[in-house]
Amino acid sequence: MAIRVVRLGEPRKSDEGTRLGTVRRPPRGVKKQNFGKLDFYDVWVPDLAPSAQLVGWAVNDTWDDARWKRFVREYRREMKDPRAQRLLSLLAAMSRDANFSVGCYCEDETRCHRAVLKELLEDAGAVIAPQPTS
Repeated sequence: MAIRVVRLGEPRKSDEGTRLGTVRRPPRGVKKQNFGKLDFYDVWVPDLAPSAQLVGWAVNDTWDDARWKRFVREYRREMKDPRAQRLLSLLAAMSRDANFSVGCYCEDETRCHRAVLKELLEDAGAVIAPQPTS
């Protein structure tokens, strides 16, 4: 059993389980009843997404190393909120008994909050599925 970290909208793996959308906004132009059918997510969990303010700051510029480090620092600070901590603990505990996934829309995981979320989940004791090799 484990958590997969995925890009929302990409085809699901057969053993992926329920997909959690850890994003601030639902996918544009997609009807709510089609979110799961189109491989976005089954359950929306915006409490694990960066704040709207942080997302707005992040998308309005290029990702140099200094900007990325600041984003990571600010997102980690936001995830210290007790609500986020409870969710991280819950997901870590569930990862020992169930397969499910968390994800975001970003193409480049190395410059996406889901890379940091993966670290936060690991820090909380979650079992993380290995990334498939291409």
